[in-house]
Amino acid sequence: MTVTEAVLMGLVQGITEFLPISSDGHLELAKVLLKLKDTENLSFIVAVHGATVLSACVVFFHDIARLLKGFFQFRWNEEMQYALKIGVSMIPVLIAGLFFKDAIEQFFTGNMLLTSFGFLMSGIFLTAASVVRQGNKDISYLHSFVIGIAQALAVLPGLSRSGSTISTGLLLGNRKEELARFSFLMALIPILGANLLDFISSHSGTTTNTSSDFLPLLAGFVTAFVTGLLACRWMISLVKKGKLLWFGIYCFAAAILLLILHFTC
Repeated sequence: MTVTEAVLMGLVQGITEFLPISSDGHLELAKVLLKLKDTENLSFIVAVHGATVLSACVVFFHDIARLLKGFFQFRWNEEMQYALKIGVSMIPVLIAGLFFKDAIEQFFTGNMLLTSFGFLMSGIFLTAASVVRQGNKDISYLHSFVIGIAQALAVLPGLSRSGSTISTGLLLGNRKEELARFSFLMALIPILGANLLDFISSHSGTTTNTSSDFLPLLAGFVTAFVTGLLACRWMISLVKKGKLLWFGIYCFAAAILLLILHFTC
């Protein structure tokens, strides 16, 4: 992978990780357009995903610090309850990751037809959420679990994680302001866990990274981190304003493009 390709992939990851248009789906599309091989890019994918996790930690630093401080007081306070709701939301993706990770990756990776279907589902989710009446409910433990199921379903490339979770919360009647924060915070530990597993996988066996791999990795990491910071802040603003319909239309267009590529390439 060249530095230019790394910067482009970093841009794709940084922009699409937080916008409701599926980072995995766009990375699959970018790999097709740039003619990159999956076997050559696992370390890079781990790096750019790690960069966007770091950017989310920066954006939500005060929220994370407040939750940790309240949690380790070991009292039934607001922070403890919020942390437990995040824990409940992670149960579905934990089950999917522990028992079905290898099967999911083998079945979905590089499959443009399924990625197209994922984009279609993202478009449906976002369109439905954009027309639903605004709610004012707090996120309950049951809502946390249902939103967690939406996150687990987003293992399908093209099905946006943030789009699925935020749309599900809106359909459940939760407040827009709270959903953006909850959606990003609930994803941090699962993404970190998946990155750790991929990191171990990318450094096991006979595959080793040479010094020539470092510059593209660094370029992709920095690009994904900076664009991730901007995209995360922008997404919070968009959710509060309720402007999700255009992303739904975009996902429909991406689904059509992938179908064309699938049958012509």
